[in-house]
Amino acid sequence: MKFFRTAVLGAFASSCATTHGQQLPSAPPESVSTVASTTPLTLDEAVAIARANSPRLREAASATRQALAGVQTARAYSNPSVEVFEGRQYARPISTPGIPGLLQHYAAYQPIEIPKERNARKRAATLSGEASRFAEQSVSLSVVADTKHAFYDALRRREEIEHAQENLQLVEGLQRRVAVEVNVGEKGRLELTRATAERARAQFAVASAQLQYAQAIARLRAVIAASADTTLDPQGDMEQRTDLPPLPEMRGLVLRTHPALQQTQKDKEAAQANLERQRALRIPQPTAFAEFENQPDLRFWRAGVTIALPIFDRRRGPIAEASASIDRNAAVLAQRTLELTSALERAYEQYQLADQQANSLQSGPLHAAESAVQGAQAAYRFGERGIVEVLDAQRVLQSVRGDLLDAQYARQSARVDLEELGAVAPIGVTP
Repeated sequence: MKFFRTAVLGAFASSCATTHGQQLPSAPPESVSTVASTTPLTLDEAVAIARANSPRLREAASATRQALAGVQTARAYSNPSVEVFEGRQYARPISTPGIPGLLQHYAAYQPIEIPKERNARKRAATLSGEASRFAEQSVSLSVVADTKHAFYDALRRREEIEHAQENLQLVEGLQRRVAVEVNVGEKGRLELTRATAERARAQFAVASAQLQYAQAIARLRAVIAASADTTLDPQGDMEQRTDLPPLPEMRGLVLRTHPALQQTQKDKEAAQANLERQRALRIPQPTAFAEFENQPDLRFWRAGVTIALPIFDRRRGPIAEASASIDRNAAVLAQRTLELTSALERAYEQYQLADQQANSLQSGPLHAAESAVQGAQAAYRFGERGIVEVLDAQRVLQSVRGDLLDAQYARQSARVDLEELGAVAPIGVTP
């Protein structure tokens, strides 16, 4: 597949170079040399900016504050009610009428909370607040992981630009040499046509790498919520690696400490507390009242209790809803456990495989491809090889470099996934 893509690009570049009968100009890079003059952005700085600016984190923090405010609401006592009436009493034309005059009425009402219901309500609100804090931690882990993914992707794309530009310089040097040899009659026009087509292909590769780098920078800017006028210049290392602990040990750590599981567990406990509250609400809540009335000819006061009779509403609906919420949270907890376990296994295997590939490429094929390019260039200078051998060796080197970059990025990406899962400690970021 790589050979097919290379052949297609070469044919496309050749047709572009010969259609207009002139060479393609060098692509004006908004490249590494342009970006290098800006302020460097380290991984720590990128994560700090994301934590300070991310709308997702602000939304999660607001949800946590809302849940904590709900705890205060659950702890509050019911307010009393006060009634004040004032009017005038008139005498009726009967044999013993009442005395006309001022009529005054005062009353107060106080709901009496059921202790079991109140305790369950407070416990449900407290557990919901704890679940919101765990949800905020999950969002924070996700924001940091997205930042690292975007950061390492930008590093990879920029290194691709460097490799593409280096390849372009080599091909341009070959083209100039072949042009001289063609002019003096040492080479045929076919060699120059090949060199021109390869130069067009190399220019296309540079432009493509620059476009991908610009897209990676745009993603990084969006992830850390940086302003549009900020020029980002990520500086970091793609070669960091670590020795992972055994998979069972990592699995146990993730299942014990991951905030998503703890959030779901707290949601389940809050649903259980809400079920207890709904059952307690079946007990009628009394309301104590006292009143005083001042009439023109007499005064009196009364005190008593009002109790709602649970005849028609036994709270079967709210109790069934709370019970279903417990089952739903139990199912969500089981599903998240499966998802985290699967994600851990994928990230673990991806890291091991990418680490093996990167080490294998660095120890053997990369050095062999570099030596092959140097040998082909030397043989070409002495006339022992043609330009095709040099270009083939250079393509092999570019392919190996690309595979190494992909393996290094896959290793870093898997490492970031493991950090997000809580399986390993973060590297290079202050908590």
